[in-house]
Amino acid sequence: MPAISTILIDGLTYASWLFIVALGLTLVFGVLKILNIAHGSFYALGAYAAASFVGWTTSMNWDPAWSLLAMLLAAVAVAAIVAPLIERGLLRFFYGRDEVLLVLVTYAMFLILEDVTKLIWGANPYYVYEPYSLFGNIDVGVQSYVGYEFALIGLAVAVGLVVWWGLNRTRQGKIVLAVIHSPEVASSMGVNVSRVYMVAFSIGIFLAALGGAFTAPMISVQPGVSVGVVIVSFAVVIIGGLGSIQGAAIGALLVGLARSLAVHMAPVAELFSIYVVMAVVLMFRPEGLFQRIQARKI
Repeated sequence: MPAISTILIDGLTYASWLFIVALGLTLVFGVLKILNIAHGSFYALGAYAAASFVGWTTSMNWDPAWSLLAMLLAAVAVAAIVAPLIERGLLRFFYGRDEVLLVLVTYAMFLILEDVTKLIWGANPYYVYEPYSLFGNIDVGVQSYVGYEFALIGLAVAVGLVVWWGLNRTRQGKIVLAVIHSPEVASSMGVNVSRVYMVAFSIGIFLAALGGAFTAPMISVQPGVSVGVVIVSFAVVIIGGLGSIQGAAIGALLVGLARSLAVHMAPVAELFSIYVVMAVVLMFRPEGLFQRIQARKI
């Protein structure tokens, strides 16, 4: 029984930050129709910015609780500074172009941002353990778990609900849905499609940076953290179905629990387990769990 609870909680923790990151990837694809290879780089920027902000609050001898606000502000800063710069300065010139070209453009962004992070923060790892101990330990049966992991699970649930509510229960969300279904018709009705694209891209980048910022206390922030994240995030989005919030949630849960089971039962199969889940799902649902089957075009 303790092994089951450990597998379950570890899986939910892994699925939580992965869902936040994959949700941003899903939102960008759903609205802008861009497979953003650079998404992992924004995750890394969020992690680096959080490490810097938390390090600064620690050097000022502020109460450790301020580190949570510092991590949130780090994600906001990345979204506010980097997202408009890239969307307005680069991506908008490629809207409507071939999807392969857009993939190449975002891949070029990924390579550039990798070097930018090295230029700013160097190649040495950063550690921000202060927030990790803020919530103490929580006992589940005879096992004790770090409270921060439960806080991360709560954050993922809150983020998912806010994004779903924003898209389905607000006027601005309905405008975004109108742009998703038909940008031409939405534009003819007076919707500023260009502004919707910029806002959606900024929110997507904020979610990637938020995932990085709140994962930073659990990892060593160093060059290369973006690579693994973008690969696993794409696996989640493909399992759930491109552009589906529910799909991102279910995909993250499947990947998180499968990875946790492999880590505890067969560690050598950790990475392999993720692709097994993806292969099994795609065998029965080639479009993903929550994606409608589309007519093939010639």
